Amino acid sequence: MSYSEPMAETMRADLGVEPGLSEKKMFGGLCFLLHGHMVCGVMKHGAMYRPGKNREAAALDAGASPLSFTGRPMGGLVELDEGGFDDDTLRATLTEMSLANAASLPPKG
Repeated sequence: MSYSEPMAETMRADLGVEPGLSEKKMFGGLCFLLHGHMVCGVMKHGAMYRPGKNREAAALDAGASPLSFTGRPMGGLVELDEGGFDDDTLRATLTEMSLANAASLPPKG
């Protein structure tokens, strides 16, 4: 397995039961989607969130890091290492931002 199942379980609990939520293996990890749009996911050594470009600065100010597993920052996406993932308040903030971002997008067909 290329991601932490306990972290995935925590993320499932953080997301709760939201109509339109689904899971998909992506980026060597597990991503959670809302109506086909990525919300967040778990990777080998941490988690990623998609607060969107308009909330990215707030997510970074809250304590996340720019997502850069490609070697370059990816706009609108942030990450937490395993230590940051243990911060319940930070996870809740990023989850809320990311759900709001995904909900603002038109559903994918």
